[in-house]
Parts: sequence; C-alpha cells; structure tokens
Amino acid sequence: MNKELQTGKRMNMWKTLPQLAWKGMVKNKTVYYPYLGAGIFSVFTYFVFSSILHNDIVATLPKSGYAMVFLQIGRVLLGIILIPFLFYTNSFLIKRRKKEIGLYNILGLGKKHIGMMMFVESAITYGVAVAAGVISGAVLSKLLFLLLLRMTGLPVDVEFTFSFSAVLETAIFFFWVYVINFFADLIQIGKARPSDLLAGGKKGEKEPKLLWLWALLGAVVLGEGYWLAVRSEVDSMIFINFFLAVFLVVGGTYFLFTSGSVACLKLLKKSKGFYYKPSNFITVSGMLYRMKKSAASLVNICIFSTMVMITLVCTSSLYLGLDGMMDFNFPFDADVFLQKIRVPEGEIEKKMQELEGKYGVEIEDYLTYERISLTCGKDGKNFMAPYGASDTDKMKSYEVNLLLLEDYNRIEGEKSELGEGEVFIFSSGEDYGYDEVVFYGNELKVKEEPEELKIAPKSENNQQQGEFFLIVKDDGVKEMLVKDWAKANGVEDVAGLLDDCYQMVRLHVSGEEKDREAFIREFGDWCQKDLGCIRFEDNLDWRSDWKAMYGGLLFIGILFSIVFVMCLLLIMYYKQIAEGYEDQNAFSIMQKVGMSDKEIKGTIHRQILLVFFVPVIGAVVHTCAGLVMVVKLFAVLSFFDTGLLIGCAAVVTAVFAVFYGGSYVATAKTYYRIISR
Repeated sequence: MNKELQTGKRMNMWKTLPQLAWKGMVKNKTVYYPYLGAGIFSVFTYFVFSSILHNDIVATLPKSGYAMVFLQIGRVLLGIILIPFLFYTNSFLIKRRKKEIGLYNILGLGKKHIGMMMFVESAITYGVAVAAGVISGAVLSKLLFLLLLRMTGLPVDVEFTFSFSAVLETAIFFFWVYVINFFADLIQIGKARPSDLLAGGKKGEKEPKLLWLWALLGAVVLGEGYWLAVRSEVDSMIFINFFLAVFLVVGGTYFLFTSGSVACLKLLKKSKGFYYKPSNFITVSGMLYRMKKSAASLVNICIFSTMVMITLVCTSSLYLGLDGMMDFNFPFDADVFLQKIRVPEGEIEKKMQELEGKYGVEIEDYLTYERISLTCGKDGKNFMAPYGASDTDKMKSYEVNLLLLEDYNRIEGEKSELGEGEVFIFSSGEDYGYDEVVFYGNELKVKEEPEELKIAPKSENNQQQGEFFLIVKDDGVKEMLVKDWAKANGVEDVAGLLDDCYQMVRLHVSGEEKDREAFIREFGDWCQKDLGCIRFEDNLDWRSDWKAMYGGLLFIGILFSIVFVMCLLLIMYYKQIAEGYEDQNAFSIMQKVGMSDKEIKGTIHRQILLVFFVPVIGAVVHTCAGLVMVVKLFAVLSFFDTGLLIGCAAVVTAVFAVFYGGSYVATAKTYYRIISR
C-alpha cells in the first residue's frame, strides 16, 4: 500500500512540476518573455551566420573569400558575446523568481523537486528559443544573404538552400549555453536557505570597501586607457595597445561606476546646505541606494552603448569612404611594369586603340614614364641606408622614386626647368618641408615642392605608406644618385640596376563596367604574352576585392550593432523591472508620510534620468577617445577622410541619443506602472 502511495505521489509530482514550471513562466511574463525573446534573437543571429557559411554556393562566388573570412570571425565573436549576455539576463530572471521559489520550498517542495521544475523551465525555454530562432532564421536568412551579396558587390542571382548542418551547430551551441545557465541557477538555489530565497529579489549589493581608493584607481585606470588611445602610434604594437586601451577603459568604467559614483554622492550628502533640501534629500538618498545596487548594470549599459556607436561609426565610415580609399590606392585602372629596353615604340598605343574599338570604351588617361624605386631610410632631410650597425638600428624606410624632369613635364603638362644641383620633391604623405635634400651625401637644393602629382595621390595623414618622388634634371643626375645608393647598400651591378628600371604604363578607361573589365583583362594578357612585362596590375580586380571585403565588414557591423542594441535594451528593461519592484514599497511609504504624487514622480524622474543618462554620456566620451585611435588604424587602410569619420560619428551619436531616449521612455513606463500599483 505504501509503495502504491509513493508511486502515486511520484506520478502526481511529475504531472505537477511541469504545470508549476509553465505557470511560473506565464505568471512572471514581464521578466520571462524578454528572456525568451533574447534567446530567440540570439539563436536567429547565430543561425543566420551559420547558414551563410554552410551554403556551398557562397564558396563558388568570385571575390567571396573576404566575406567568408569576416563571417567566420563574426560567428566566433558572436558566440563570445552571446554566452555572457544570456548568462547575465538569466541572472536577472532567477533573482526575480527567488521569492516564488522560496515560497515553494517553505510549502514543502524539496530542492530536488525545485531543480526538476527548473529543468523543465530550461528545457521549454531552450526548445522554444531554438525552434523559433531557426524558423525565423530560415525565413529571413535568404533576405540577409541577398543583402550581403548586394553590399559586397557579388552576383545576386544565386540560390540559397536550407542547411541542416547550420541547424545542428546552432542547436548544440545553445544547448551548452542553457546548460550553463541551468547549473548556475541550481547552484544559487541549492546553496540558499528559504529565508534567503524569500528576500533574494530585494537583496542589494554591498557598498564597496576602500571606496575612495577604488574610485581613485578607476579614474587613474580610465585616464591611462584614454592616454594610451591618444598617444599610440601606428607600429607593430598598435593592436596590442588597442586591446590594452579597451581593457583599461572597461576596468576604469567599472571602478568609477561602482565606487566613484557612490563617492560623489557621499560628498553631496556631506554638503548640508544642498542635501537637506526636500527634493535633493530624496534624490541623493535614492541614487545612493540605487548606485550601490545597480552599478554593474550601468557599466554594461555604458560598454554596450560604446560598442554600438564605435561599430556603427567604423563600418559606416569605411563603407562610405570606400571610393576615396580605392581612388587613393588605385588611381588608374591598370598599371604595367615593363623593362625599358624591351618596350617597342608605338606598339602599346596601337593595341589600346584596337581594344578601344572592340569594347566600345574610351581611354581617359594614358601616362608613360621611366621609374626607378629605391628603398631609403630617412632622418630629417637626410636619405640614407635604412640599416645601422644592426637590425635593431633599422629606421623607418620609404620608397624614393627617381623621375626625370622630361617625364614630369609631360605628365603634368608643365615646362619647368632645373639648374645644376636642383630637384623637385613630392611626398604622397605630409610635406617634405626642407630647402634641401641630402641623398646619400649628395646635397641637392629643393627648387619646388609640388602640391600634387597625377601619378601619386597625396594625403597629409599618409604616414605609413608614404613615398617620395625625386624629380631630377637628366639621366646623369639619376645615374649619380643610383650609384651612391648602390654603394651604400652593397649592390655591385649598377649598370644592371639602371637597365632594369621600369617603363611605367598607366591608364584609366571609361565606359560600362563589364566592357572596362574585358578591356583591361585582354590588355593585360597581351602585355604579359607579347611584351613580357614584369608585372601587370588589374586595379579593377583589386577594387572588386576591396568592395567585397568592406561590404562584408559592413554586413557584420550591422548585425553586430543589432546584437549590441538587443543586449542594451534587455539590460535596461530588466534593470527597470528589478528596481520597480524594489522601490515599490519605498515610494508607498513616502506617500503615507505626506509626499504628493507630483513630488514622487518628480523624484523618480530625476533619479532615473540621471542614472540612465550617466552611462550614455560615458559612452560618448569613450567613443570620442576611441576615435583618436581609430583615425590612426584607418590610416593603415588608406582611409584619410577624417571629416567623413567625424561626420559619421556625429550622426551615429545623434541617432543613438534619440534611440536611447526613446528606449528610456519605453522602459521607464514599465517602472512607473510597477511603482503605481
């Protein structure tokens, strides 16, 4: 009989626990549904990345390599972001449910049965999130795939197939994410006493010890992060410095929000003339309590806001500035490197005219000139060997191109003259700025420094890839400089070096894109076959590569910005929900002691406004400091349009401020609703 009763109880328990789990989820919909929505969105995003990566058609598309690399990197980074994000939102959820679980425990439900109930909840949440995320991903992934193709300039008339491998990868990844969350909840509930569970939702964080020390440390660490971002130079350490600066800024932000904010409020509290005014008294006291409890949330809001702005500013700037970057790096559609002694006179012009008629295009620019490039170290006005006594003494090196005055005048349409010992010098980066050039001991007077040169675009910010063009009077001066360079660099065959100097042929073609591509392709084949050119550069092909690369980067940036915004909204929402329930009793007491609804609303408004807009102000400051380093990093990519970067930053900041304000209003309404119950 006892066995039958025990069996009946077990059967009833297995019926009851799923019902309790389902009712608990429905009853706590204000916190559970957003968590479920976060899970669905996370699955959707991860599944989209996996679906595109697993489609065989993508690998067959021309120029898709860059997009694929970015997608692979993006999926890894996405996983790194989503694991702590879902863990963080789950911590809000379990904190809100502690009181309910404690009540179940007091009424006789054992920890084992509570664990089973939580397992059912986790299983339901996981199943719904994966199913809804995969279904929505399957519906929209083709649309997002076409968007990726459009951004990267790849052909859009391709089929996109559903990938079961992507479903399996997504299901496995999120299985382990929800397993981690489930065991984290079990540990919290298992270690807590029923009384702790009943008070768990109201239990706040303790005030940090050594408050002023941590506040000072936060200011120092944050300042060091800013200083590193501002002072870093573009060298082999730039990426290490970048990540170190990010680490310092995040750490400094955490210390300032958790300790610095409390320290500032305590200073205000000590000011009796300010603190003991009714409105200030309630506002400062409320914020002091609030900052102690929710500093970690504010740090996350600040960091995610910074990530949204920086990501959007960088990707939008690169995409909008892509044409300028390509024009700087590829000013001509084709560059032909020929040996001077092998160039048949008139053959190139004849072939180009033939191809012009064949493809219906027009040659807008056609330049030829002799070029010899010498790698030199530079110290002020002195050009010398880039190596000292050892490799550790190596100085920064530049390409110095020797250009004959005759070629310069033909290219620029000038009639300039040079005297003995005179040169023109042109820098594709910042101006040379000296009255003379000392080239391996030869002192040459700078007659003029041209502001522009058709064969080399110029930017003052081009400090990493800058090169110099030294325009000399005749072949005699050129041979003298080459001999001195060869002697200093240990090159014995000077005659061979002079014979092997390039005859450059550069041209720009106008017409339909496909006709231009066909012209350049056939012209390149002819140069390599009939002229035996040293090198042929199809810059239209390079432009296509760049568009694919930066288009893929923009696609990743947009998706990641959406992910960051989703994280931000969930944190804001949960913060308002948690604080609403905690503050409900406090404001009820204020009403009972005589405060009017208007005064209470004013106090609430000031507190929430200050608390929620401090992180976004911090995010704007972080973004401004980060842009200093972004400018330097972009210079490596030949992005020199600082005005465009600043404009994008201003627009993104304004749009984000409007969006953030709207999000604040929407989440604040939920807070007011809870308070007014």
